[in-house]
Amino acid sequence: MSNPLAASSGRRLGAPLAALFLLLMGTQFLLLSVGMRQVMLLLVGAALGVTLYHAAFGFTSAWRVFILERRGAGLRAQMVMLAIAVLLFFPTLASGTLFGQPVNGLVAPAGVSVIVGAFIFGIGMQLGGGCASGTLFTAGGGNARMLVTLAFFILGSLIATHHVHWWFALPSLPATSMVKSLGWLPALVLNLAIFGLIAWVSVRLEKRRHGQLEAPVSSEHRGWRRVLRGPWILVWGAVALALLNYLTLALAGRPWGITSAFALWGAKLATGMGVDVASWPFWQSAGNAKALAAPVWQDITSVMDIGIMLGALLAAGLAGRFAPNLDIPTRSLVAAVIGGLLLGYGSRLAYGCNIGAYFSGIASGSLHGWLWLVAAYLGNCIGVALRPVFFPGERRQTVLSGC
Repeated sequence: MSNPLAASSGRRLGAPLAALFLLLMGTQFLLLSVGMRQVMLLLVGAALGVTLYHAAFGFTSAWRVFILERRGAGLRAQMVMLAIAVLLFFPTLASGTLFGQPVNGLVAPAGVSVIVGAFIFGIGMQLGGGCASGTLFTAGGGNARMLVTLAFFILGSLIATHHVHWWFALPSLPATSMVKSLGWLPALVLNLAIFGLIAWVSVRLEKRRHGQLEAPVSSEHRGWRRVLRGPWILVWGAVALALLNYLTLALAGRPWGITSAFALWGAKLATGMGVDVASWPFWQSAGNAKALAAPVWQDITSVMDIGIMLGALLAAGLAGRFAPNLDIPTRSLVAAVIGGLLLGYGSRLAYGCNIGAYFSGIASGSLHGWLWLVAAYLGNCIGVALRPVFFPGERRQTVLSGC
């Protein structure tokens, strides 16, 4: 006679053991084929995945809850994350080196392509059910619908590379670093003031709507058990993400990014299917041509993205919440397809996503990061308004979730 307790325990252990096994195999492979730095980046990616999952640090849900309910805990956590990041990044980027290694920020032009790209990315966030980081960690955590979003995210990224040069030729300001143009200390003070203002406004609006601020998430676990099994309070996630992004800067020489890997994966798949991707202008630049020709495991962003998914798998298993469900309503599936395409296309136009353009862009002092934030927020407002078309039974969300 079977033992249901033993079967349940086996299911709980399956996901974390699989994640640990894959991480172990990945570290050994990367150590032999690339080197220790790539191994470290895989592990940083895994730590990011654990953090995103356990803190339910979803940019998409945080903005949706604020737009619908004026609950600002998620938005304020993002401001804490950004504040810690600029405190670490600005003096480092001004010096140009970290631990003796040259470092550079993610600074890009701020123009029409960023406005359009971030705007449609924001719509895609709400229809797809996640941003770039949210898509990875929820897919890794067992959300089958987000695998559909991820697949079309990759396709949208590939399509954008076919004619993104046209978008990049539209009017724009040159790549502008506030760290260089203002000096790191004035830029730091200015950015911290803006973060504080956004947080203050969110507090005022939340108290006006609800009378008091929402209580932090609670957990039955305490101490190290809560660290391992979650859920974390949002501030823990904010601090961890900022520190891990800084560690990425130290290891990779540039901040954390996500979506360039999606374009690369799509290009490699298309090349394997006989499409002459290498002839497209986007893939003829020195850096992109080199990435397209090299094995994918040599690409820093790809390795970290895989690490994020494995870390989320580990976290979901430790929390006992890894339970994929293939029963996806048709409308929800259509939203995942449309949302994924918008996410992929928009991220290429905007020189990045909520991580590469928003988080790392602002942490780098890039003007385009702030332009991305405004345009993407407006896109999220449209996306929230469109959600009932695809999720007719959805009620207004009053608590934060991962996606």
